[in-house]
Amino acid sequence: MNKTIKAVVSGKVQGVWFRASTMEVAEKLNLNGYAKNLPNGNVEVMATGEKIDIEKLVVFLSHGPKSSIVDEFQWQWVDIEIFSKFEIL
Repeated sequence: MNKTIKAVVSGKVQGVWFRASTMEVAEKLNLNGYAKNLPNGNVEVMATGEKIDIEKLVVFLSHGPKSSIVDEFQWQWVDIEIFSKFEIL
C-alpha cells in the first residue's frame, strides 16, 4: 500500500547536491515526488511509494549526502499524493 510523506530538512542542505542525491535515492527505491529548495534555505521533500521504501528515504534524509550538514529534520505522513516520477523543482 502506498503512502506519502512531506519532509523539511534544514542545515547546510542547499548547494551541496542534497536534492540530486535525494532524487537518486528515491529513484532507486521506486518513489515518486519531488525535492525543492525553499526560500529560507531548507529543502522540502514529498515522496510517495511503499512504506518500507519511504522509511529508507527517511533514514537518508536524516543525514543527507556527505557534503551536507543536517541540523534539523522533520517529516510526517500526509494524505496520499500521486506523482508520475521523482523530480527536482
